[in-house]
Amino acid sequence: MHRVVVTGFGCVTPIGSTVDTFRDALFSGITGIRPFDSLADQPAPLGLRFTHIAQVLNFDPAAHLPSGILGASDRTAQFALVAARQAAQQSQFTQHHASHRTAVIFGCSTGGRLSEEAEIAKLYTRNARLHPLTVIRSMANAGASHVSIDLGITGPVLTLSTACSSGTHAIGMAFHMIRFGMVDAAIAGGHEAPLSFAFLRGWDSMRVVSTAGCRPFSADRDGMTLGEGAAMLTLETLSAAQARNAPIFAEIVGFGMSADATHITNPAVSGAASAMRAALADSIGADPATAAGTPAFEALLDEVGYINAHGTGTQANDATEAAAIHDLFGPRAPHIPISSTKPLHGHSIGATGAIEALATILALQTGQLPATYGTTTVDPTLNLDVITGPNRSATPKLALSNSLAFGGINAVLALRPAP
Repeated sequence: MHRVVVTGFGCVTPIGSTVDTFRDALFSGITGIRPFDSLADQPAPLGLRFTHIAQVLNFDPAAHLPSGILGASDRTAQFALVAARQAAQQSQFTQHHASHRTAVIFGCSTGGRLSEEAEIAKLYTRNARLHPLTVIRSMANAGASHVSIDLGITGPVLTLSTACSSGTHAIGMAFHMIRFGMVDAAIAGGHEAPLSFAFLRGWDSMRVVSTAGCRPFSADRDGMTLGEGAAMLTLETLSAAQARNAPIFAEIVGFGMSADATHITNPAVSGAASAMRAALADSIGADPATAAGTPAFEALLDEVGYINAHGTGTQANDATEAAAIHDLFGPRAPHIPISSTKPLHGHSIGATGAIEALATILALQTGQLPATYGTTTVDPTLNLDVITGPNRSATPKLALSNSLAFGGINAVLALRPAP
């Protein structure tokens, strides 16, 4: 098995469209969640219960992409292209990796929703002819395909759609493909641009969106905040990265997946705990069903020094995630530093796990654990060490990045600092 490291990253997010600007906002507590009262596809008052979303502002795709790509792509694919180019450039990707031994693995839950809804509105209100590229713009896999063409990658190219865990699943699957020798390298991450009127109305109907801004693990939490964006990582074997003196930002050591198999929206403690347990067991090549209680696994539990929680700010998710952490870590749980970065960049559905993986890598790299912005009074019933004040200086040996999705689908990454 190969060790797998991160040698490049890129992003387009509500708190920065480069990793440098994202890092500055992440550790300065600069939020991208802002009030809004209209959208491009619905300039009139929206009539929603909530008033805040996390939008990517000042993003000009024409500054990055040629006209032919602009005409054939939705905003979500444009995010993917720009973020993937950043990751590839930082790792000097195209100079050192065989095209047929490289993968593009992305997570995207909603596809080209903005393009699709614009054309559907024309169809149902005027019976108008649809744009000939409607299908191409709307495909969920368009981002991965555009990046494959842009970077000349001829290896495996696929897109995963697992709701809010899509980006984490994509990174985890790419990690396993490299680890077991299916490919030598990958561009992996997630992208999403779902902020249409219909999308927001749909979430408004579920009554799980905060009326102002999400406050994960807070005693007064009242829901999530929707967002958009993309984050991409360049992954490759440790031996290849060392051989060419590539920058190494972190090592991915484990990936765990599970399904609650209980309810389509209400999360289960057992499912989240199973995914975290699987990620840790994977880091030592153990069977999660038999690893618990062994000296090696107990030592791993002691090493976990940070959890980037899914932490949506909803009543059900935060309570379930907290209970799952207690289920796995037992008496260690109240002493593990935990934060959610969603109060800064919002919940960008299929991209959010990738954005949070980037935040976790930056925490390991800088020795700073980001605070949970906006949360001042932690729900005491959760009994967790939620970072609420300034960022916390720490050097975790091992960190987890959690994604818990609708459908009862869970994905967790285990990461270590750069070797």
